[in-house]
Amino acid sequence: MARIKRAVNAHKSRRKVMKLAKGYWGAKSKQYRAAKEQVARSLRFAFVGRKLRKREFRRLWITRINAAARLNGMSYSTFISGLKKHNVQVNRKMLADLAVNDPAGFAGLVEIARK
Repeated sequence: MARIKRAVNAHKSRRKVMKLAKGYWGAKSKQYRAAKEQVARSLRFAFVGRKLRKREFRRLWITRINAAARLNGMSYSTFISGLKKHNVQVNRKMLADLAVNDPAGFAGLVEIARK
């Protein structure tokens, strides 16, 4: 059986970790062992963060829609319920954009939901 020398592959994997650890504070960007732990942790946080971002944006959109709906004399829940009853299919992202950038258009949707 031939002897396998791992130097090239080991160096390659370490270099990959060190590249990901660039910019970290202190030993985490200089020493492989500390960098490996921090990179693993950071990748876990990045995964969770991608899930959380979706929730946080939805919360933001709902807050904006609620504020605009209340300016037009209606609560968020009755506004969404009225839109569903009238089969208006506009997602919350677009509703929030309308609420911020086109108050007149949003007021028109409130009137539709109010009927």
